[in-house]
Amino acid sequence: MARDAGLEAMVNDALRGQPGLITKAMFGGWVWMQHGNLLCGAKTDSLLVRLGKDNVAWALELPGVTAMMSGTRPMRGWVRASAEAYGGGATFDPLIAGALAFVATLPRK
Repeated sequence: MARDAGLEAMVNDALRGQPGLITKAMFGGWVWMQHGNLLCGAKTDSLLVRLGKDNVAWALELPGVTAMMSGTRPMRGWVRASAEAYGGGATFDPLIAGALAFVATLPRK
């Protein structure tokens, strides 16, 4: 499984204290779920962030952030951030905040 311990530590630090948070292996990396809803994921080459299908435009304007792809089609509501993007708080922090805000709108599972 492709894991990035440094990125996982960044996400863990950013999400520390969030209620209803669990982590587990999924999608060839590590994911964080809040109240049963996928929030974000980490792999060796990127951070995957769930923002909701109507809330990705702002994130796609950030350097190093692209639409998350499933084969040849974009996964609506998700973005992929490269190491360039998540290497500093200027991009990483708003992406995590956006994921938390979106997942808070979802029913708990």
